[in-house]
Amino acid sequence: MPDWIEVALRALLYIAVLFLMTKFLGSKQISQLSFFEYISGITIGSVAAEVITGVDAKIMHGIIVLIIFGVVTFGVDVLSLKSKKFRDIAEGKSTVFIKDGKVMEDSLKKKFYSIDDLNTLLRKKNVFKMADVEFAVLEPNGELNVLLKKENQPITLKDLDIKAGNEKAPQTVIMDGKIINNALTEANKNQQWLDTELGKLGVMLDNVFMAQVDSYGQLTIDVYDDKLKIPSPQQKPLLMSSLKKCQADLESFSLQTDSEEAKKLYTENAEKLQNAIELLTPYLKG
Repeated sequence: MPDWIEVALRALLYIAVLFLMTKFLGSKQISQLSFFEYISGITIGSVAAEVITGVDAKIMHGIIVLIIFGVVTFGVDVLSLKSKKFRDIAEGKSTVFIKDGKVMEDSLKKKFYSIDDLNTLLRKKNVFKMADVEFAVLEPNGELNVLLKKENQPITLKDLDIKAGNEKAPQTVIMDGKIINNALTEANKNQQWLDTELGKLGVMLDNVFMAQVDSYGQLTIDVYDDKLKIPSPQQKPLLMSSLKKCQADLESFSLQTDSEEAKKLYTENAEKLQNAIELLTPYLKG
């Protein structure tokens, strides 16, 4: 058998073996690596490369090495779940770099990080002034997590004492010009509604690359023709406009009537509608 064919067959075999090992070990090894997993990954890659390209090397020897490293890595993960001491050794500990707005110089030296390194990590978190940081911790995987000082944190609805409903994940109801019926059902919509909405936008189904329905029942689309301008969804602005018109009509009716009872009824309902408008403004604005 020619060498190039043997190398190709070995490559295909080890791709399959490594794929199965990765599935067995889980996605953690892909998303983040501990010290031990980093070493294990390098070794597994080196062994696989050596056996694939080394025609004289025995295939089974390489597979045995991969299996051993895979089992040991899995065993380390299991022990890490059961013992914090072992987890600290195998995966490392978090290190506080900034506490109460003060840089912990000893922690930086311990991890061999300079101020420039710290500033680089902060910029990756979109923080350009160290004085804005209240707390920063370096995770075992090398990522820096940052807590800004209270005055530098973005304002939330909770800060404004505004109650917000649960936000649901948008449903992709059209993909590559084809309707996804399961997603449409999940969004509590049907094909007739979808056809109507597409008609409002003046778009044919075949021209839609992707379409999503958000928590508020609004349809947003992306078409194949990037030069084609699609009007923005108008359901929320139209609803807000209708509410304001109704509220203004109630106030107008209260001024026009001579009946005190009717005037009181119109005024009370106008106030209730105004309160509803103020409550819904964050959701229907724009």
